[in-house]
Amino acid sequence: ILQLEQISKSFGGRTLFSVVSLRLEAYDHLALVGPNGAGKTTWMMVVAGFIRANAGEIDVLGKGAFDARVHSGRLAILPQDSELPLESRPRDLLYRFGRLQGLSAAAARKSAADVLAAVNLSDRADATIRSLSHGMRKRVMLAQCFIGSPELVMLDEPLNGLDPAEQERVRRFILSRRGRQTIVVSSHCLADVEVLCTHVAFIEGGRVQRMDTIRSLTEAVRRVAYALAAPPQDPPALVAALSAALPGAAFAWETPSSLSCDFSAALVDGSSPDVAAVNRAVLPALLESPGVLSVSSGQTLEQAYLHG
Repeated sequence: ILQLEQISKSFGGRTLFSVVSLRLEAYDHLALVGPNGAGKTTWMMVVAGFIRANAGEIDVLGKGAFDARVHSGRLAILPQDSELPLESRPRDLLYRFGRLQGLSAAAARKSAADVLAAVNLSDRADATIRSLSHGMRKRVMLAQCFIGSPELVMLDEPLNGLDPAEQERVRRFILSRRGRQTIVVSSHCLADVEVLCTHVAFIEGGRVQRMDTIRSLTEAVRRVAYALAAPPQDPPALVAALSAALPGAAFAWETPSSLSCDFSAALVDGSSPDVAAVNRAVLPALLESPGVLSVSSGQTLEQAYLHG
């Protein structure tokens, strides 16, 4: 649904990104992750046609680089910084966006009502933009991305400025688009990315350093973490008991009441164990004292990003 080959962009003598090649399949939910200034927002601007790359080829939806005459209604974007006409009203504004995308009057009205309900703004549909809070305006901007269900949606920091309840509502809405729309999310919150996306591209210095599935990155490390009910009375003795139960494993205290087990070098009956075998070996001692609250395997996306 989206293919970029050897894309580069410079401005004022500064290279914003260089040699970015990326392929996105239909219905993928891709996260762009990287430090400030890595080129994530510029990348979105190039795909959306707001600015032009200096070199390379872009193919959006099999129709070449973005052209409003070709891609109208098929691609949408939530820019990181944007403003709305202050005297407009959400219902009217979204209706007009729908009409500009080619929806019939009836379809535009229905789509506007649907997306306003999705972002919890039905009760403010006829208020002026001027009267809305920052978070409400952000939700109107988010709603306009989904008018008419475009095939490709790009969201730059979609949860910034939203209160916790609205963040969770937006998360559920984005997740509901799985299998229905292709979505690209740029975010510094890796916990959100891990929930929302199926794939991630790590971008640094204007280059895609790695692109993989979230699942591959988080399950690649042979590690299990245990949250204990309380700190043990004798941590060294507990680790010694666990090491005897699982030879070769490396145990480390993350906090006084959380313990990690790296079992990449461990053996059970002469073979490398899986997570189930690790749990069978170590849980009896942990459950006896001090007890276990939760067990998790692999690594978080944040750990994968920070530690490679």
